[in-house]
Amino acid sequence: MTVVTIGGVTVGFCILGYYLTTWWPGHKQLLKDPAKHAASLLPFLLSWSYGCLTVLGIGGLIGWTAQTALWITSWLGDVALVWGVGTSAGQAAGNPVYLPLTQTGGAVVLILTAVMVVLARKPRYGTQVKLGAWCGITLGTSAGVAGFAAVPLATAANWLGGTVYGAVL
Repeated sequence: MTVVTIGGVTVGFCILGYYLTTWWPGHKQLLKDPAKHAASLLPFLLSWSYGCLTVLGIGGLIGWTAQTALWITSWLGDVALVWGVGTSAGQAAGNPVYLPLTQTGGAVVLILTAVMVVLARKPRYGTQVKLGAWCGITLGTSAGVAGFAAVPLATAANWLGGTVYGAVL
């Protein structure tokens, strides 16, 4: 398993900051129609959750792709820290908490992969989905985010898979 570095977490926060800055409608607009603006965050949040799931508990081609993206992002973030701002890079502190996915939870992630591929190709949601998944991959293994998000996301995927496949089989 690839471990995220401080540079990788920094890139994840940069992606999150970039997306929230481009999304921010302004105080007046947000107060005028909060439900509409909150709903516009859903593609990013769904793909962020998907990115966390893929990097935390999935193997195979999907897991390898997520791990590779994490490794490359961590390396680039470390280079940016060392050469960009003159600080040192290194492995992020903390021990993330992982909850393994069940067989049916893994099936849910495969279904989500198909949905994410289709959404990423749509002009309306493509950028949001790609940024969200990338941000989820980079922040998903940091100790603070993994402790906060990994267990509920894996539990939800396992529950959904068990419920759907339990009703079908």
